[in-house]
Amino acid sequence: MLKARAGGALPLVLALDSDASTPLHVRIGDALRAAILERRIARGARLPASRVLAEDLGCARGTVLAALERLAAEGYLTARAGSGTRVAATLPDDLLPAAGPSEAASPPASSPPALSRRGAALTRAPRHAYLAAPAAPDAFALGRPAPDAFPFAVFARLLQAEWRDGAPPPHPLGDPRLRAATAAYLSATRGVACTADDVIVTAGIRQSLRLLAHLLLDPGEAAFVEDPGFPGIALALVEAGVRPVPVPVGPGGLAIDRVRAAAARTRLAVVTPAQHYPLGHAMSLENRLALLAWAEAAGAWIVEDDYGGEYRYASRPLSPLRALDRTGRVIYAGSFSKLLLPALQLSYLVLPRGLAAPVHRALAETGPAPSGLGQGALARFIDEGHLGRHLRRTRNLYAARQAALLAAAGRHAAGLLEIPPLEGGMHLVARPGPAWPAGLGDVAAARACAEAGIATVALSAYHADPEAAAPGLLLGYAAVPERAVAPAVLRMAEALRAAYARP
Repeated sequence: MLKARAGGALPLVLALDSDASTPLHVRIGDALRAAILERRIARGARLPASRVLAEDLGCARGTVLAALERLAAEGYLTARAGSGTRVAATLPDDLLPAAGPSEAASPPASSPPALSRRGAALTRAPRHAYLAAPAAPDAFALGRPAPDAFPFAVFARLLQAEWRDGAPPPHPLGDPRLRAATAAYLSATRGVACTADDVIVTAGIRQSLRLLAHLLLDPGEAAFVEDPGFPGIALALVEAGVRPVPVPVGPGGLAIDRVRAAAARTRLAVVTPAQHYPLGHAMSLENRLALLAWAEAAGAWIVEDDYGGEYRYASRPLSPLRALDRTGRVIYAGSFSKLLLPALQLSYLVLPRGLAAPVHRALAETGPAPSGLGQGALARFIDEGHLGRHLRRTRNLYAARQAALLAAAGRHAAGLLEIPPLEGGMHLVARPGPAWPAGLGDVAAARACAEAGIATVALSAYHADPEAAAPGLLLGYAAVPERAVAPAVLRMAEALRAAYARP
């Protein structure tokens, strides 16, 4: 095989026929035609100059010119003065009646890949309605902070400073500057007493859970998860070879009597105490203390996912479960991506002191090590006080947007949806109202909303048994400007009413 550059970019591997009796220009033309039909060279793509191709292929320029002229005559290439030689937008094979463009480029059929038992289990994992929601609309997408509130100019300046100063190489535990800034921020604002040595930077809660499951549990062991709960948590445990055990959640959060009834030997529980996800209520003090006592007695670990504990609108943010931990059983998990910008893909773990040293040794060569450049800029962002100002600004903003959503629902979806307010968070739970027909499931309702350009999530998708779950829709409001809330609610209500009329 020989390499030639397509479009002046990276080398393209051309499989030349080894039959020396065939002229070289014919073999080069055949190889280029095959690359075009296999879509390895895109339609309309500009080929490099003939002298560059000849240099890459190690042949005379006249040989390449002959090959290009032949393909142009056949209709695969076009040549224009000042525009160079390009792949034709319409290929001769497209015009054949027996084979359309998709057939011409279709690869041969192959047998399904043989997966491991774990791989087969992952392919059988439920794919929920929210995964198919349109990516474009901000109303009412979940987990999306307000892009209009993020200080892009400030962060761009900090990124430029990182480029200018030379960012350090990725560290397996995360940039030491970000770990120190995170520890200082959590100690001052969330009551989580920690140091930089206790913090590990990760790319998200799913990576964090896979890491912890590999380090703390053996394959086949079980872990408690909330029911309903974020499906990604259970899926991350399955990916790590751990069996998730759903525990029903009541108004006071995950109750310890239900934990004891679920299984006798489980050494990990994943909970969202500040704001249960997705229902939004807080875990009661009684349940918090009982869960801590269970972990101490069982020698178990608790992962506290404080995904949005900073956002409380009626009162001060609740203290994390980690702040009540006196025996070192709580692993605190948080996310900067949900607070600031999803594209950051930066989260963190705060390990108990007794766990930090062995985890450091285990991760010395194989740590998560997300992108290092954003970590340095984020550390500067926190140290310079921008995070604190951003949180104060967005608390007021999100409270106003939640109020706007409630008011719009009262005007445009009365009787259709019942949406109680929540004291914090970035989304609301809409339950069926009196006008909601029994025959309309929330998955079908979410699909109807998606067709109208509204991204909602079926609440049943967050239950271990979606068929037995009460229907509902999750509506994220943080990224929706107040002026856009009422039109979006009206469009959603119209889509739901239209869905009722369908057979």
